[in-house]
Amino acid sequence: MFKVLSGSWALLLGMMMLQVGNGMQGTLLGVRGALEGFSTFQMSIVMSSYFLGFLAGSRMAPEMIRRVGHVRVFAALGSLISAVLIMYPTIADPWAWAVGRVMIGFCFSGVYVTAESWLNNSATNETRGKALSLYMIVQMIGIVSAQGIMVMADPAGYVLFVIPSVLVSLAFAPILLSVSPTPAFDTTKPLSLLQILKISPLGCVGMFLTGGVFAAQFGMAAVYGSEVGLSIGQISAFVASFYIGAMLVQYPLGWVSDRMDRRKLIAVVSLVTGIGALIGMVFGVNFWMLLVAAFLVGGTSNPLYSLLIAYTNDFLEHDDMAAAAGGMVFINGLGAIAGPILVGWMMGAMGPGGYFLYMAVLMFMLVAYAIYRMTQRAAPSVSDTDSYTPVSPSSSPMAVEFAQDYAIETAQEAQND
Repeated sequence: MFKVLSGSWALLLGMMMLQVGNGMQGTLLGVRGALEGFSTFQMSIVMSSYFLGFLAGSRMAPEMIRRVGHVRVFAALGSLISAVLIMYPTIADPWAWAVGRVMIGFCFSGVYVTAESWLNNSATNETRGKALSLYMIVQMIGIVSAQGIMVMADPAGYVLFVIPSVLVSLAFAPILLSVSPTPAFDTTKPLSLLQILKISPLGCVGMFLTGGVFAAQFGMAAVYGSEVGLSIGQISAFVASFYIGAMLVQYPLGWVSDRMDRRKLIAVVSLVTGIGALIGMVFGVNFWMLLVAAFLVGGTSNPLYSLLIAYTNDFLEHDDMAAAAGGMVFINGLGAIAGPILVGWMMGAMGPGGYFLYMAVLMFMLVAYAIYRMTQRAAPSVSDTDSYTPVSPSSSPMAVEFAQDYAIETAQEAQND
């Protein structure tokens, strides 16, 4: 672990600061939108726009890096993020915010692709797993820390928009001034979506549904909090609970997944997520029960992302794992784009309770489909499955390829022993 930190501390520190800025802007816009009188549907468009930009960035960033290099892409996109963050309070219009969110999503996606390729390049076979784990942990710490900063100033003013802008600008200093060499950049040609669907129907359906649930957490949690009248401190605690749960449950769940039929675990975890969402819908008037619901939903739905990737890997040849990464992330991104819009529609039609009902419905659909898939083919032997590797849903396809590389190396080492 110390070896990984000594070689990648600048990159990890910078990424944590970036996640603080990213985590703040999502929550802050949800709160400020309510103060500006934006409707729930308008805010759902604003929040969905981030994922549209993120998906576009994940497809275009590799070509940008090939053309002008890591450093230029990193610096240019970082500058644009900082500028957009500071512009939000000056243009109180939902459609202008939506455009800004598309730009922010595109830039963060490109930044993640760049940083994750750097991290992958600096890791060795012995340190790759630890590097990936540290990367995911600092991402979660950044998002959780962002919620604490929300109580430092009035969201109706400018200060809370200045803070993430400054943090994003500062985040690039340790990265760009470090002595890490610029890596050679290459990506694997992805499998087609139809090929992946034939290989793992459950993996594809699950990635689409979990994309919608993750987008509801990352994009609409603060909007929900504003709708039910939570204070700024309560909204911050509510949003943080999703990610604290994800950080604490990810590794125990991964340990279990390597020792049983993953379809059963997917069904059980999805069921717990759905029950957690129902708790939030029924008992959400009690703030402490709301935190419990958020912890359960975040703690189970976020690890589902890694679990579904590991399950899909069980049916792939090692040479195809990295190729499948881009397709899986694309499917998840489609669900994430649709997620906030559907949540906004349900909240507009039936009130704030539609927020949790939406997540419950998606997760119960995944439970039913996982059970159905168990009747269609036998599970692979546990001894023949690949290792679970934690990946955050907010990562780019590069991180998933990074995780696939680690899974392949782990499997090959196990075969050689």
